[in-house]
Amino acid sequence: MKRIQIAVDGPSSSGKSTLARDVAHALSYVYIDTGAMYRAVTLFAMRERLVSKEGVDLEGLNRSLERIFLSFRFNAGTGRSEICLNGRTVEKEIRSMEVSRYVSPIAEVASVRKMLVRMQQKMACSGGVVMDGRDIGTVVLPDAHLKFYLTADIETRTRRRVAELKAKGKPVDEATVRENLIMRDRIDSNRDVAPLTTAKDAIVIDNSDLSVDQQFEFIMGHARQMILD
Repeated sequence: MKRIQIAVDGPSSSGKSTLARDVAHALSYVYIDTGAMYRAVTLFAMRERLVSKEGVDLEGLNRSLERIFLSFRFNAGTGRSEICLNGRTVEKEIRSMEVSRYVSPIAEVASVRKMLVRMQQKMACSGGVVMDGRDIGTVVLPDAHLKFYLTADIETRTRRRVAELKAKGKPVDEATVRENLIMRDRIDSNRDVAPLTTAKDAIVIDNSDLSVDQQFEFIMGHARQMILD
């Protein structure tokens, strides 16, 4: 059977990571969380004091890109792959609200996107991959065999993000989470480089009222058909 590329795009907290991970596991494919890669670069920039409320130190960040090495390491305890920054797992650190606050400005930087897109394309070149993000079907894998765009209304996405943070024991304010999601949508959709948009050949799924199981079966149906054709 052929090993295909599956692209899953959508805004923050649309449920794309959970779904992409489950589909990859069911197909015995590699799952690549590109959002984690941008968050890891953001964490690096924060640690190096290259991003703040005043903006991004572009010169400093560009000089530092060669010092960033990203990889994914399988965690046998959780059964999931975790992002590593320069050899150290940073999966928990990148999920903080502080990283969420700065990830969109970092993701706007053309040199950062160029570096990560190159990494992502290399990871997916052999097929057998499910990749999620914001520009997978439009930029990273424009020829992917299957493309999906997941979306949900802002209230649903806010509830999901709040539940995720609470489950990790992190302090959370619902109004702040909602404001952060709206801000990230605005930045991601209006940036000059690879803005968040729906690929023309993507299958759009509004999952505001859909369960994870319903979405999973829908995507798996398309994937099985594509693999067997």
